[in-house]
Amino acid sequence: MRPLPLFCTAALLAAALPVFAARDIDKQVGQRIEKVRTTAYTHGAAENGAHPRSNAIGTRLKSGALSSAAADWSHWPVGTRFRVVETGREHIIDDVGSAIVGTNTIDLFKPSSRAMHQWGVRDVTIEILEWGSPEESLEILMSRRKSRPARKMVERLLVQNAT
Repeated sequence: MRPLPLFCTAALLAAALPVFAARDIDKQVGQRIEKVRTTAYTHGAAENGAHPRSNAIGTRLKSGALSSAAADWSHWPVGTRFRVVETGREHIIDDVGSAIVGTNTIDLFKPSSRAMHQWGVRDVTIEILEWGSPEESLEILMSRRKSRPARKMVERLLVQNAT
């Protein structure tokens, strides 16, 4: 798929925002989704570039009762809260990773390299506690659309809204 010109993307954004809420009605809180591929990451420049302890929304990566997670925001919008059924741990999508754009993978933040390696790659069942906001995802991503992963997510969000 060829990228949309920036002026076209901005026009589509203006038309798309009022419609997102109506499209998300079919997303159920409490919905269980099986066989979600998960990987793990931790803080550090190798994992997170220039801001090793920050997530994509500019706040500190979370670990504890509610932990950070990274995903493709066109599939799992920013702010989506979920529980991994197998562990009972709750996570919130507040980060994005360029390697997982275009996939159904969720990258779970772990507080150490050891915990990250122990997690590895697992297929899990998640329970949705709250769906995030495609509008907020799009708004954040629009300012980053010079990067290819952000541009791909913007295009997918706009296409999803058009259907």
